[in-house]
Amino acid sequence: MTASLTLKLHNRIGDIGESAWNELRDNDNPFTSFAYLDALEATGCVDQASGWQPVHLSLSDEAGIIRGVMPLYVKYHSMGEYVFDQSWARAYEQAGGDYYPKLQGAIPFTPVTGARLISPDPEVRQALAQAAISLCDSNKLSSLHITFPREDEWKMMGEMGMLQRQDQQFWWDNNGYAGFDDFLAQLSSNRRKVIRRERRDVQSRLDLRWHVGDEITETHLDQMYTFIESTYDRKWGAPYLTREFFSRIRETMRDQLALVFAYDGNEAVAGAINFIGGDTLYGRQWGTLIDIPFLHFEVCYYQAIDFAIARGLKRVEAGTQGEHKLSRGYLPNPVYSAHYIRDQRLRAPVEAYLTREREAVVEQMQMLAEEASPFKKGE
Repeated sequence: MTASLTLKLHNRIGDIGESAWNELRDNDNPFTSFAYLDALEATGCVDQASGWQPVHLSLSDEAGIIRGVMPLYVKYHSMGEYVFDQSWARAYEQAGGDYYPKLQGAIPFTPVTGARLISPDPEVRQALAQAAISLCDSNKLSSLHITFPREDEWKMMGEMGMLQRQDQQFWWDNNGYAGFDDFLAQLSSNRRKVIRRERRDVQSRLDLRWHVGDEITETHLDQMYTFIESTYDRKWGAPYLTREFFSRIRETMRDQLALVFAYDGNEAVAGAINFIGGDTLYGRQWGTLIDIPFLHFEVCYYQAIDFAIARGLKRVEAGTQGEHKLSRGYLPNPVYSAHYIRDQRLRAPVEAYLTREREAVVEQMQMLAEEASPFKKGE
């Protein structure tokens, strides 16, 4: 079948079309949807100027029906990926090579696991990965990086010879809890006390309110973006996402949006934006105008647990980094990336490094789950 497929490159996802793209998806992960990726392009978050030039792949059969698609970008830097390869770039450039541009199979600025080779047919998924490798070779690009794929995709790409990388994120799982206190009852006595104190300290000063779906207004988005800008300005610089992006997703994805705000009286002073999948709440950007101890934990972690329990969601994924999440009930889970490096002079040392890194990540995850878990022993 794959021998008869025709490959096309698309400089905008709109050339593929919403129905063709979404019909190939096998779940309701919001970030692999046409609406999300199109919003990034339509509002100037990704383009050649930003260093994320779309070159999405599609494979069509003899009848012209698209059988597989892949979100793909030419990258001119290594920002907004959350899988760090800057040391590889420095080493290659010091050896006289050009690391950039490179190819990136990813959802920009979104470190969330999901399909990267989008097709219900495993042969087509493999053909998409091979097409991306061939594109890297034919254009003499340094490398191809497919970040936060599903585990089955990651294993397949490893069998194809791509280098495999593993990291961890901290996710909360809903074990059928009736409420937040039911969840707390599964934790050690010390952790219950700490979490209750943290929540009490915040909630004694601020009101927490959710705005979901049709309840979300442009005023809410103005406030949310102000929070994000304030926090980015203090830590990282300008936000990756534009203000227009939030209006676009409110228009096209409102049923999957959930904002939680902290209010001081009637004034909104902090908040977080979440996306609702079929069984998962995905925590994304957050920001604050004030500095209150434990506010981040309340807005981003505890409120998300409350929401997931109330909605019957199975999981909360609260983004990258943060072993501090572990003590609050978010346990380590593996996340993956696969890498093709064209030049053997760079490939060999990176492969050796990734072998050691995978072993260390697995060992650390086991240690954290066994020795640092906040849950009662035996639970």
